[in-house]
Amino acid sequence: MWILLLAVSVSVFLVTALFFAAFGGGGDPNRKQVLERLDTVISRNETKADDQVADIRKKEAAAGGLSWLNRKLIEADIAPRLKLWLYQANLQWTPARILLRCVSAWLIVAYVIYWRTGDFFPALMLGLPAGVLPFWFIRSQRNSRMDGFRNKLPEVLELIVGALRAGHSINSAIGIAAVESPEPIRRELRQCADEQKFGVELRTSMKNLTTRVPVPDLQIAVTAILIQQESGGNLAEVLEKVAFIMRERTRLKNQIKVHTAQGRLTGLLLSLAPVVLGVGMYFMDPEHMSVLWTTAVGVKLLWASGIMTGLGVLIINTIVNIKV
Repeated sequence: MWILLLAVSVSVFLVTALFFAAFGGGGDPNRKQVLERLDTVISRNETKADDQVADIRKKEAAAGGLSWLNRKLIEADIAPRLKLWLYQANLQWTPARILLRCVSAWLIVAYVIYWRTGDFFPALMLGLPAGVLPFWFIRSQRNSRMDGFRNKLPEVLELIVGALRAGHSINSAIGIAAVESPEPIRRELRQCADEQKFGVELRTSMKNLTTRVPVPDLQIAVTAILIQQESGGNLAEVLEKVAFIMRERTRLKNQIKVHTAQGRLTGLLLSLAPVVLGVGMYFMDPEHMSVLWTTAVGVKLLWASGIMTGLGVLIINTIVNIKV
């Protein structure tokens, strides 16, 4: 019986892990449509970007001590996505070790709950959310790095504009910006400039740059550069206007964060309050709180409270997350 329960729990965990590994989701349809149009412009006549993906897979197959698990992840087309997310988060991990950390976190938390309660199956289920903590950490690091790239991008575009007005070509201007730019943009622009030095076309290097840094503002700038290469025009003036728009968007986003700070803090407190109060009451009176997972009515109440709390968090996030 316990083997069956363990198998079910492992299956649920793997489905959750694969869902987070896919990193898919909904989103604003208008935003997705704009990004698809930008990607179409950038990817036109692109033939060499797929070679980079194949190269990533070959390196991943030889990385890490868990080679068999890496091979399985590559066969399932999960390793390249995880590897790209790790690169964007600037973490020196491997996909196999990510899943190993997820399983370890899940089992440790489940064992602690089982040690305190003595109920095996509820402990496995309650410890399941801890298994996604490594993915949450990766996503947090990635978002932080992408935000830093987005905030410093207008300054980099102004460097490129200055180099263009001084008479440099776009390739030379990118090289100058790669030297003068702050991190994390410096690393990406340096790689883009190195690719061009080794004979990679500008369109291909720009496509690789937008793949490594999936920031919509960068895609707009890259699209402007590629269109100017085909149709001509004053690229310096275009990039200057793009940088101005980016600064205004950043200012508006910061202003929205200020006005929604109270709502975000309220959502955080309301979502954490039941958990903190429940743990505190358990340590004060374990016998009284154990009714929630030792009786059928208590288990139903736990599920209902968890679902209602989750819905409340989603509703508050929908209200305070304003798309700009």
